[in-house]
Amino acid sequence: MTVDVCFSPALYPYYHKDDAVVVIVDVFRATTTITAAFENGARSIRPVATVEEAEICKAKGLLVGAERHVRRCAFADFGNSPYDYTPAKVAGKDIVFTTTNGTKAINCAARAHRILTGAFVNLQAVAHDCTARARDVVVLCSGWEDRINIEDTLFGGALSEALLTAGYLPAGDAARIALSLWMDAKSDLHGYIERTEHFKRLLENGLENDISYCLTPDTSSLVPVYSTASGVLLPRKPGNFES
Repeated sequence: MTVDVCFSPALYPYYHKDDAVVVIVDVFRATTTITAAFENGARSIRPVATVEEAEICKAKGLLVGAERHVRRCAFADFGNSPYDYTPAKVAGKDIVFTTTNGTKAINCAARAHRILTGAFVNLQAVAHDCTARARDVVVLCSGWEDRINIEDTLFGGALSEALLTAGYLPAGDAARIALSLWMDAKSDLHGYIERTEHFKRLLENGLENDISYCLTPDTSSLVPVYSTASGVLLPRKPGNFES
């Protein structure tokens, strides 16, 4: 079994495997926020690629989280902060969700055998779920507007490290690059990421608390799994073969 890392959705056609597990990552902040919403009791999350789709859903009376370029869309109930999705607001609820990068990546991988969303907050849970499947793994980094970013690449390296420990092999240079970057960063993840573009964007918008939340490892044991039949993400425990 192998693990590979695709640095951008624009590159995904070159990494797609029909029988692989694809792990979508958007550390800052979509896949972190998805996990937070499920931890606080959300029933399902429907990722949509465009603001227009989200607006149609809002007009139908659905709960909508929508963000573009760090800021919440004016029509939406929530933005893209994990702190928006409190138990009082989301427990037992179905949510429609669109973000600048993360939900685009989910839709990009819709033909994969199995799609998970991962972040540092559920890294070990995702690793355990992948090893339970005994299939090749492709980490799809959401990046920023189809460009590579450091934080998602670091997650790719961290997950690669966990899977290599379980007997996986790197599929190629991309996985080795991500792993090398992670080995440099892991002793001081927050300090390493301070140099990144998106870190600065979040700081400029007063989102320091989001940064800390997104970089705190393994606060969740849930694995959001995308159901191709229903087009929604559902919360699962690692190794659950229900979907």
